[in-house]
Amino acid sequence: MREFLLLIFVTFSVLLSGCDKSEDETVKTQLPSQNVKDFKKKISKTLNCKYLLFLPQDYGQETARWPMILFLHGAGERGSDINKVRHHGLAKIVTEKKDFPFIVVSPQCPQKSWWPDQTEVLISLLYDVIDRYDVDISRIYLTGLSMGGYGTWHIACRYPQIFAAIAPICGGGEPLLAAGLKDVPVWAFHGAKDPVVPVKRSKEMVDAVNACGGSAKLTIYPEAEHDSWTQTYDNPELYDWFLSHKKKKVN
Repeated sequence: MREFLLLIFVTFSVLLSGCDKSEDETVKTQLPSQNVKDFKKKISKTLNCKYLLFLPQDYGQETARWPMILFLHGAGERGSDINKVRHHGLAKIVTEKKDFPFIVVSPQCPQKSWWPDQTEVLISLLYDVIDRYDVDISRIYLTGLSMGGYGTWHIACRYPQIFAAIAPICGGGEPLLAAGLKDVPVWAFHGAKDPVVPVKRSKEMVDAVNACGGSAKLTIYPEAEHDSWTQTYDNPELYDWFLSHKKKKVN
């Protein structure tokens, strides 16, 4: 009797083992292939920033549309006090030069943030200004100093269809993205003795743009340190150069 029960137990175990193996193989053969799925979710968010808006003294007296410059300040002007933006660059110049022939938009970057983090805000601001004011969309220019120089390279590489020309000052960028600027004229500026941002950062971006068939040039001030923006923005040739470029096809 004991031998008979043992025989039944062994036979049952073998059968179970065979079932398990067969079941595993069946599961493996029935696993689905990798399928393509879509994910879509509608979200809403609020974008905001403070900015200075300069309108030329003749604005509104005629029906003409005006060229516009988006100016990006340096790291020292970040925060919530918008008046800090007036300390340097174009935001400073237009307080003294009321006949400056451009609409100038000078946003402020939040404290502990960087212009690349604000890309969505800046592009949304740009289109809002275009909607509200008489902007010539074929003559929109971008420039910035130090942190704003980095921001200029970053934003122009990602939205080259917007800008007719750019002028990054003592900044740097990502050479691998320089192909985006193949059709955007670039005039970069840097101080040869800059202890904050090495001049090679401008050189590598200019070289990368030209290697892609673009048109980029670099002015190096032999004796300048980090402040290479004062003499740049004081030079009327920069604004003549801006105005010599128009976007042939505006998207």
